[in-house]
Amino acid sequence: MKLYPIESGNFKLDGGAMFGVVPKSIWQKTNPSDDNNMIDLAARCLLIEEGNRLILIDTGMGNKQSEKFFGHYSMWGNHSLDGSLAKHGFHRDAITDVFLTHLHFDHCGGGIQWNADRTGYEPAFKNAKFWSNENHWAWATQPNAREKASFLTENILPMQESGQLHFIKRDDTDFMATSELGFGIFFADGHTEKQMIPHITYKDKTIVFAADLLPTAGHIPLPYVMGYDTRPLLTLPEKSKFLSAAATNEYYIFLEHDAHNEIITVEHTEKGVRLKDKFSCSDILS
Repeated sequence: MKLYPIESGNFKLDGGAMFGVVPKSIWQKTNPSDDNNMIDLAARCLLIEEGNRLILIDTGMGNKQSEKFFGHYSMWGNHSLDGSLAKHGFHRDAITDVFLTHLHFDHCGGGIQWNADRTGYEPAFKNAKFWSNENHWAWATQPNAREKASFLTENILPMQESGQLHFIKRDDTDFMATSELGFGIFFADGHTEKQMIPHITYKDKTIVFAADLLPTAGHIPLPYVMGYDTRPLLTLPEKSKFLSAAATNEYYIFLEHDAHNEIITVEHTEKGVRLKDKFSCSDILS
């Protein structure tokens, strides 16, 4: 098995929204904001090369939305999905599986593109299976008013219309289910219904793709919950369970949204689970 970080682009979001009830005087110590209160974020995906399979976890925003749409997110930097794949010697047509932690636009938008004459949409990975789960798919395709702006029809329905959509089967495992793709999944409901957090066994390590369960290293303390979470009182016990397991089992946590910290570890302390070490992807995945 080989793992590759795939940087699909950087953007910014309001720091207050990213930290919920936590005051700016506290969160800005770890995540400083610009003059508009916006903090740096990444859309860092992960590519798994295993045998004849190339599995891409999340796809970033993509590029099919309007200039006005992207203007809300202060895009910055030079990263792109195709450029990052090419850096590691891959092309999107070689991807066999696209695993989506959830269907918010910044996680799945890159999976769908305009068709050749821009009259409709088509999968951007023409040879891949797209993986979600039944509960989350129903949640995303019949969205509540609070999340509707994050579940964009053009990002989601073409997966099903193409015949490339598949669902991960979820069993009743207390902590982690084993997926058809060969890695474990922790299902979390606080941010959105049945977000999937992959746990990948790599050499002698467990690499966890944190998605929106832990957006940045600054979100480790339990009350540091995003204002975007639909059920923050569920996020609290989910984070507690996950971080306790991460500290006890020495997981390497791959941060999708932290623009400045790529992989971290955590440890138990008298104040609860806290940051232990920071690593670059090249330190751990080489």
